[in-house]
Amino acid sequence: MSKRVTILGSGESGLGAAKLASKMGYEVFLSDYGKINRQAQTQLKSFRVDFEEGGHDIPRIMTSDLIVKSPGIPDTVKVVVEALAKGIPVISEVEFAYQHLDDQAKVIAITGTNGKTTTTLLTYHLLKKAGLKVALGGNVGVSFAGLVAKGGFDYYVIEVSSFQLDGIVKFKPDVAVLLNITPDHLDRYENSMQKYISSKFRITENLTKEECFIYCADSKPITEELARRNIEACLFAISATKNDKWHAYLDEEHLIFNYEYKEAKSHHKIPVSEISLIGKHNMINTMASVLCALRMEISIKEILKGLKSFKNAPHRLEKVAEIDGVTFINDSKATNVDSVYYALEGINQPVIWMAGGVDKGNDYTALDDLVKDKVKALISLGVDNKPLNEHYRNTVSVLETDKIKKAVKMAFEHAKPGDVVLLSPACASFDLFKNYEDRGEQFKKAVKSLVKPKKVKS
Repeated sequence: MSKRVTILGSGESGLGAAKLASKMGYEVFLSDYGKINRQAQTQLKSFRVDFEEGGHDIPRIMTSDLIVKSPGIPDTVKVVVEALAKGIPVISEVEFAYQHLDDQAKVIAITGTNGKTTTTLLTYHLLKKAGLKVALGGNVGVSFAGLVAKGGFDYYVIEVSSFQLDGIVKFKPDVAVLLNITPDHLDRYENSMQKYISSKFRITENLTKEECFIYCADSKPITEELARRNIEACLFAISATKNDKWHAYLDEEHLIFNYEYKEAKSHHKIPVSEISLIGKHNMINTMASVLCALRMEISIKEILKGLKSFKNAPHRLEKVAEIDGVTFINDSKATNVDSVYYALEGINQPVIWMAGGVDKGNDYTALDDLVKDKVKALISLGVDNKPLNEHYRNTVSVLETDKIKKAVKMAFEHAKPGDVVLLSPACASFDLFKNYEDRGEQFKKAVKSLVKPKKVKS
């Protein structure tokens, strides 16, 4: 009799788990408390997976041998509580994928409150450019289980969230990366920062001396927790501050890598000018990605090629164009103050800052010194930006509009050659746009409209 597996949730994670479970020959049932969209239903039928929507058939689910839970579902929901009380294992999709991974495959897992998507994308890019058979997924793109079901990969670079790590048992990446820990999603952790930290550190719990753990030494929550733990893995500390005790650090205009691994010494020096990303936080991300690539025995020559050709995800400090010496950067995904801080910190030229939208109770004081030092004018884009406008009215010139094209034109008029026009809103986008992607795309379109078409000679 085949093993009964129930999948909870029909998102990317649930569909990937259903596909893998079906491929492995399990008796699979998928249950979603909400609606299952038509495309997902079609996929489930193609996997020959039975499913339900609009509620959970508790008696049926309680006959399962295993439950695979989507990360968005908390452990406190009735079906999970009852399953655990009955002794039915409840695991994450990441754990389920790992348990069915080919023994020879290598896994690089990347987590952190901020920066994990950029680091995951860059690490994948470096491995891909070096010619490895590598897959990209997890919390970005295709689910880990979906990738394992597809097969044909020797390496997996996956972004993992704390929610996914909460449901692991045996999960043991060859390289684990923890970039930073700042308060986030604390409602899932009983408003306990320590419980959130412990969740992030689950990425290390199965590591042995054969694996590597890369962490940012600038993150106090990480270093304090690390001091309380005995992690067997080979540790690599990275920092934006020069210190020879770190394994990788930023030394003015270079990234320095200086470490020993399995009795072999390595020393590399990478000019910041060779890196397509900007900002100290992205130097941390880059160091982590380079160490991952080095651990996979990719040459520094291949890594340099990859760093030059990398393009970050759209709407994340994305260079759109340079017009008459003015650079336009799309950072529409910066919907909170922390993200804007990183953007402004990483730009050394004078800035025309475009911000605003749906304010989420922002405290802008963290940006005050950067705005005073770097921002020439604030273009306030939104329906009601009173908190933002009032906060900076006496610091910089503030101009208001609710039209993206006009905002871009105003920014361009205030800019001089060498300046940067930065869209980094610090706010949600729903007052004027469908989402941050729509805001970013409209910004790019407005920038491109500034370029006058050349006249064709007759």
